[in-house]
Amino acid sequence: MTPRETIINGKAILGIEFGSTRIKAVLIDQENKPIAQGSHEWENQLHDGIWTYSTEAIWYGLADCYADLRKNVKKDYDCEIEVLASIGISAMMHGYMAFGPTGTASHGAPASEAEKILVPFRTWRNTNTGQAAAELSKLFNYNIPLRWSISHIYQAILDNEEHVPGITYLTTLAGYIHWRLTGEKVLGIGDASGMIPVDPETKNYNAEMVKKFNDLIAPKGFPWKLEDILPQCICAGQKAGFLTPHGAQRLDISGHLKPGIPFCPPEGDAGTGMVATNAVKVRTGNVSAGTSSFSMIVLEKDLSKPNEMIDMVTTPDGSLVAMVHCNNCTSDINAWVKLFKEYQQLLGIPVDMNDIYGKLYNYALTGDKDCGGIIAYNFISGEPVAGLQEGRPLVVRSANDRFNLANLMRANLYATVAVLKLGNDVLFKEENVQVDRITGHGGLFKTPGVGQKVLAAALNSPISVMETAGEGGAWGIALLANYAVNNPKGLNLADYLEEVVFAGNTGIEIAPDPEDVAGFNKYIETYKACIPVDQAAVDCKK
Repeated sequence: MTPRETIINGKAILGIEFGSTRIKAVLIDQENKPIAQGSHEWENQLHDGIWTYSTEAIWYGLADCYADLRKNVKKDYDCEIEVLASIGISAMMHGYMAFGPTGTASHGAPASEAEKILVPFRTWRNTNTGQAAAELSKLFNYNIPLRWSISHIYQAILDNEEHVPGITYLTTLAGYIHWRLTGEKVLGIGDASGMIPVDPETKNYNAEMVKKFNDLIAPKGFPWKLEDILPQCICAGQKAGFLTPHGAQRLDISGHLKPGIPFCPPEGDAGTGMVATNAVKVRTGNVSAGTSSFSMIVLEKDLSKPNEMIDMVTTPDGSLVAMVHCNNCTSDINAWVKLFKEYQQLLGIPVDMNDIYGKLYNYALTGDKDCGGIIAYNFISGEPVAGLQEGRPLVVRSANDRFNLANLMRANLYATVAVLKLGNDVLFKEENVQVDRITGHGGLFKTPGVGQKVLAAALNSPISVMETAGEGGAWGIALLANYAVNNPKGLNLADYLEEVVFAGNTGIEIAPDPEDVAGFNKYIETYKACIPVDQAAVDCKK
């Protein structure tokens, strides 16, 4: 079946992912191959000290992204999208979206529209929840990160915020969009595990921790219990509702898309990254490296003890995962590349950004293995893994360091994965976690071989990159949407990916170079020793 026939016959599958800087839509055929794309660029806003996206920006971005997809389908295949086989929504994990009744829904809208957002969306990027996270980690004997929804709601309680008693629903960005499009208050287990801990055995929220939280806040006398305001937790492959007439109007403002299309469970970007890299099987892992970075290692067993560098989440089908999440990755090295772009423009030389990235990244590999002593910190925002609630981008060097372009760029490349290394050293060296394959995806790997080589040195592990990984999380959620409606053999998710989607393709692998590993280890020791320098910059440079 040609792509045009696939679309006309309503067999195409749509995946949409809300990333931190781009909303991306991918249309795939029944063989899981991308046949069309659309996108919308956006940026978070700092509002009253809180990183947020407005609900207006969310819905405008969704509609514009879909309109771009529709335009590309019209241009490439001369047809309209009217029916789809399935849809999936993915977004940045964690954060805080609290809703409560504020009146009646507008004419023609479902009753759920009467529940409005009570405070601006608080994204994963916010680090104002330190007290809540610390108290809950102690209460649960479990690492509760700053960005998790449970930290946000408890911090709001500690701060006596007026909206808390009125909460009727608490969800993530993906859960919110899915709810408005389908009317269903559900969430994929992978995304749910970044709200509060889930139990891999029951495939539901951890009942003991839910009870402890309810007991903790009982003196407040709120009219709700935690389980009353959370979305239903469901696994990959389960049905998660259908596109409503109102949802269809929101998604496709042209009016061509028909309601009734089934949805898969909404998922977080960590889960879709695992799917897109075939990393949901035990002893596999992936690293996503873009604006932020995170590694996901699917565990054979639970860790011996909680560690504040390690988040415990799950795959989209509920297997336990050790996650190291870093707030900062490529933003600062992108700023350095733009600086060299300005210099090139100053000289009157035509600018090709792919060429600039390619030359600078590859030149970095010619530098000293330890970056000549130069240390870079890429902390645009706070970095909890490094113990910083705020951050300042820095280059630290002494007069005797070998300061040249190759070493400067290499130091900045090392910086993109340095904090990631700190967390994974705990897994591999202290917990003796075993992994058979790690796959990389995201912007860091766009220049062939360079990001792979750096990450292999940091983790002292072979790193694979697949051609399909460039499709990212939007492709990953599209795969989950197809899995929900097109799995006649009843395969579990790991086998479905292995047998149906990837068919044994493990990508291009780069093994760690021992000299690179030794150089990175030397770099990281100085890096760790100089973290107080960055804290001093936070204290002094406002």
